[in-house]
Amino acid sequence: MTHWLLALVLAALPLMATAADNPADAADLPPRAQVLEVLSSSPLVRAAGSVIEAEEARSRRLAAGTHEWTVRLTDQRRTVRATPDGRFNEWNVGVERALRLPGKGELDRQLGAAGIASAQISRGDALHEASRMLLSGWFEWLRERAAAEQWSRQRDILARQAQVVGRRVELGDAPRLERLQADAALAQADAQLAQALGRAEVAAEQLRRLYPALSLPTQLADVAPPAVEPDAGNWVNAILEHNHELGVARSESARARIQATRADAERRPDPSVGVHMANDRGGEERIVGLTLSIPLPGEGRRADADMAVASAQASAHREAGVLRRVEAEAATVYRRATAAHAGWQSQKLAAEALGHSADLTERAWQLGEGSLTDTLAARRLAHEARLAARFAQLDASEARYRLLLDAHRLWPLDTDDDDDSHDHH
Repeated sequence: MTHWLLALVLAALPLMATAADNPADAADLPPRAQVLEVLSSSPLVRAAGSVIEAEEARSRRLAAGTHEWTVRLTDQRRTVRATPDGRFNEWNVGVERALRLPGKGELDRQLGAAGIASAQISRGDALHEASRMLLSGWFEWLRERAAAEQWSRQRDILARQAQVVGRRVELGDAPRLERLQADAALAQADAQLAQALGRAEVAAEQLRRLYPALSLPTQLADVAPPAVEPDAGNWVNAILEHNHELGVARSESARARIQATRADAERRPDPSVGVHMANDRGGEERIVGLTLSIPLPGEGRRADADMAVASAQASAHREAGVLRRVEAEAATVYRRATAAHAGWQSQKLAAEALGHSADLTERAWQLGEGSLTDTLAARRLAHEARLAARFAQLDASEARYRLLLDAHRLWPLDTDDDDDSHDHH
C-alpha cells in the first residue's frame, strides 16, 4: 500500500507543478474562471460568434447555388376569323432552371468553408482583443490602488513624524517652525492620498461596468515578476504562430484567391434547361417541348474576373504587410518585457537605498544631529522611489503577461483551447 501511495504522489507531482506554474493562476491576475466568463460574455466575442453563424448560413447558400426552378404559365384566347367558331382557349405551362457547370459547385463550397474558417479566426482575434483590454484595465486599476496604498503609508509616516514634532515643540526641544513644516507635509500627503483614492475608485468603477463578472480583491498581491526567458526567436515565432490578425489576413487572402478562380469560371455562362407543355386551339393541338438557353458572355464577365484577380493580389499584399507589422510588434513586446524587468530591478535597488537613507536621516534628526527639512526631503525622495519601483514592478508584470498572452500561454484564446470557449452563440 505504501508503494502504491508513493507512486500516486510521484505521478501527481508534474500535474501539481503545472497547475502551480500556470501564469493564469497568478495572485496578481483575476481568477481564471472569472476571466473565462468575462471573455465569453464580451460583446466583441458574441458579435464574432454571430458572424460565424452568418458564414455558416452563407456556406449553405453557396453550396445550394443561386439557381432555382422557374415556373411559367400562360393562358390566352385565340381568334380565327376564317372559321365559324374561331375562338379557342389555349394555355402553356413550363418549368426551367439554370444548371451550374461542373467545377463551379466545388468552388462555391470552398468559398463557404473559407468564410467559416475566416469567421472562426476572427472570433479568436476578438477574444485576443478582449483579453488585451481586460489585462490593460486590470493593471491600470492595480497602479491606482498601489499609488493609493503607497500614499497611505507615506501619510502614516508623516503623521507619526508630526506627532513627534508636536511633542518636541511642547517640550521646548524644537522650534514652532518645525511643527508648521510637519503639518504642511502631512496636509500635502492627505491631499495626494485623497486624489489617489479617487483615481483608484474611478478605475475600479470602470472595471465593474465593463466586466460585471469580475470581482476586485480587497488586498493587492505583491508578486515579483520573474524574468522572461531570453530567447527572442522562440517568443517571436510563438506569437506569429498564434497571431489571429495574421491568421485573418491569411484566410482572407486564401478566400480572395478562391473568389478569383470562381470569377474566372463564371466567364463560362451556366445554361438554362426547361420543359414545357401547351394546349392550342382548344385542345386540338398538344405540344410538348424542351428549351435550352445559353447566355452569350460579354465584356462584363471578363471585367468581373479581372477585378477578382486584382482583389486577390491586394489581399496578398495586405497579408505581407500584416506579417511584417505583426513580426515587428512581437519583437517589440518581447523587448518591452525584458526592458521592463531590468528597469524594475534598478528601481527596486534605488528605492531600497533611498529608504535606508531616509531612515538614517530621521534617526539623525531624532538624535539632534540633523534638521526636519532634511528628514522631510529624504522621506519625500524615498516615497517617490518606492512609488516608482512599485509602478515599475507592475509594468514588468503587465509586459510579461502581455507577452504570454500574445504567445497563447496565459488565457484560452481559441475555440479549441478551452471547453468554455466552444459556445459562440
